[in-house]
Amino acid sequence: MVFGQVLIGPPGSGKTTFCNGMSQFLKLIGRKVAVINLDPANDSLPYECAVNIEDLIKLSDVMAEHSLGPNGGLVYCMDYLEKNIDWLQSRLEPLLKDHYLLFDFPGQVELFFLHSSAKNVVMKLIKKLNLRLTAVHLVDAHLCSDPGKYVSALLLSLSTMLHLELPHINVLSKIDLIESYGKLAFSLDFYTDVQDLSYLQHHLDQDPRSAKYRKLTKELCDVIEDFSLVNFTTLDIQDKESVGNLVKLIDKSNGYIFAGIDASAVEFSKIAVQQVDWDYYRYPFILENVLILVPCKNLPSIYCEINTLEFTTAAVQEKYMKDDENFDDSD
Repeated sequence: MVFGQVLIGPPGSGKTTFCNGMSQFLKLIGRKVAVINLDPANDSLPYECAVNIEDLIKLSDVMAEHSLGPNGGLVYCMDYLEKNIDWLQSRLEPLLKDHYLLFDFPGQVELFFLHSSAKNVVMKLIKKLNLRLTAVHLVDAHLCSDPGKYVSALLLSLSTMLHLELPHINVLSKIDLIESYGKLAFSLDFYTDVQDLSYLQHHLDQDPRSAKYRKLTKELCDVIEDFSLVNFTTLDIQDKESVGNLVKLIDKSNGYIFAGIDASAVEFSKIAVQQVDWDYYRYPFILENVLILVPCKNLPSIYCEINTLEFTTAAVQEKYMKDDENFDDSD
C-alpha cells in the first residue's frame, strides 16, 4: 500500500513551490519521497523528479505539430498520458516499495472539473498500483481580498472535489503574503470555514460589476452552502509548523496514520479523532538539527532551521498506554 498526494490548483497558486518544500519536509521527518511531474508545460523544475512526463510528451512539440494553443495542448497531453498509462505505471512500480509519492499536475483548471482524462489517469493508478492518494487543491490566498474572486474559488474547489472523487483538502497558499493584498473584509476564519456567505453580499454590491449579477451570485453561494463540503486550511510553505499541520491533515485523509498498525476498531477510532503527530510511532529515531532549503519570493533561497523532536520507542509506547488508560477510565 503506497500513499501520496495529488497536487492541483490554478496557475500561480504555488504547486511547484509546494512540491519542492513538501518533499524536503517529508524527507526530514524520515520518509523517502518521489516527485512525479505530470505538467508538460513545466520545463523549469526546482526539485529532482523521479518521473517526468516530458520523457513521454512535450507541450511545445504538441503545439507545433497540431497547431494548438497551450490550453488545447495540455488537454491533448493528458489524453495522450491516459492512453499511455502503462508508460507511467512502469516507471512508478520501482518506487512502490518504500516511497511516498507527490504528483505535480498542470494548472489548467478545466482538466479537473470538465475533462475526464486527468481523473482517469489518477483512478487507473489507484486501481492498478493500490495507491492511497489525497487531492491537495491550492488556491492563492489573495483571492480572499476580492469577494467575487473568492466565490469563484469556492465554486472551483467544490466542482473539483465532486469531479475527482478523492479525499480532498483545500489549501489557501501564500498565507504569509495575505496582508500585502489589503485588509480583509472579515476575519481569516470566515474565509477558511465558509459558513455564511450571505455576509459577502453587501461587499459584492459595492462593485457595480458584481451588483449587476446579484441574484446569480446569491444562487451560487446557496449551492456552495447546500453542499457544505468546502473549507480551507492555510499554508505558509516557509513555516515548518504550517507545513507540519497540513501533513497531519493529509495523513488522516489518505490513511497514512493507520499504516503498519495492527489494532482494533476502537484503537483506530481513537487515532482518527486525536491530534496524532506524523511518524512518531513509525520512525523511533532522533532527528538532529538540520537545514531545509525552500524557495522565497524575494530571495533566491532561504534556510529554515527545523527544531528537533526526540522520540524513542519506549516513549511512544508509554504515550499510547496512557491513552488506552484514559480511554478505559472514560468508559
